[in-house]
Amino acid sequence: MASYTKINDFVQDLGTEVHNLSSDTLTIALCATANAPAATNGQLSDLTEISYTNLSTRVITTTSFTNTTGTSKLILADLTLTASGGAVAAFQYVVIYNESAANDELVAFYDYGKALTLADGESILLDFDASNGVLTIA
Repeated sequence: MASYTKINDFVQDLGTEVHNLSSDTLTIALCATANAPAATNGQLSDLTEISYTNLSTRVITTTSFTNTTGTSKLILADLTLTASGGAVAAFQYVVIYNESAANDELVAFYDYGKALTLADGESILLDFDASNGVLTIA
């Protein structure tokens, strides 16, 4: 199971209107084991990404960002990444970033604990928690 890390600047970015989680486009960035993201990274340019040649779309569908009695929850649809036309470079970290934000600000990342590879035709399901959400703000 992948471990989750929230980006330190994320909450500040919410307060300064960098993110609109109801409508912004969230996208996946992938990083190799040697290029681990850190909670102190703030934007996509802080990361070293793998090559996305042969990889399917990385855009995530936001199912909902709702508020119930003062607690907001971000629900994302599961995303399947598929290698097509060749292998995809090895990666260990799956980073969620806001493609709609001016500097592609980061939201959070998952550490899979070891390098993952996708050969041509192979897929990986990014199974986001549909019940508890990717993040909850209370």
